[in-house]
Amino acid sequence: MENSYVDFLQARANTIITYFLEHIFISFISVIIGAMIAIPVGILLTRITSDTFKNSIFNIANIFQTIPTIALLALFVPLLGIGMPPAIVALFLFSLLPLLRNTYAGMQSVSEDIKESAKGMGYNSFQQLWKIEFKIAFPYIMSGLRMTTVYVISWTTIAAVIGAGGLGGLVMSGLSMNDAYYIFTGTILAVILALIVDFIMSKVEKKIIY
Repeated sequence: MENSYVDFLQARANTIITYFLEHIFISFISVIIGAMIAIPVGILLTRITSDTFKNSIFNIANIFQTIPTIALLALFVPLLGIGMPPAIVALFLFSLLPLLRNTYAGMQSVSEDIKESAKGMGYNSFQQLWKIEFKIAFPYIMSGLRMTTVYVISWTTIAAVIGAGGLGGLVMSGLSMNDAYYIFTGTILAVILALIVDFIMSKVEKKIIY
């Protein structure tokens, strides 16, 4: 073990940066794929009258939330092997419910009076959706996106157990070598990354909304 933490950081800088970039990639690609699917589906559900169908979609998304993180990661190893692919698929599935729920709640928050006013102004269905409903629902959608991103950054740490890399790799290395510097660095960087992303997204949210 290095004599000081500074010596450790200097000696392992390239390794730490590699794990850090892997963590960012896994987290963000999972959230992006989740948003690309969950947000349109959440909007679509507000156009469907069948409660049975809507409940089925929410129940399916909810199932992925109830499976322990490490178990869901392991489920995809036989199908996709070890590494990033099963981690990204599992984290994408975890991201669906909060994104879906917030999008649906946001779209449902638009009152019928506002929708009727939009129709009275001559808006067609797409204009009403994009210019009125989506803007009103945006704070809900953005809140879900922020929450999901922070969660996924945290969950990505566990993905190291299936060889996905990321900051969990530092923690795993620290455990195998009984090296507190590795464990501390992996943990604190994951926390700092989540806080920074949450701060940046809150600023973006306020700038767009206000």
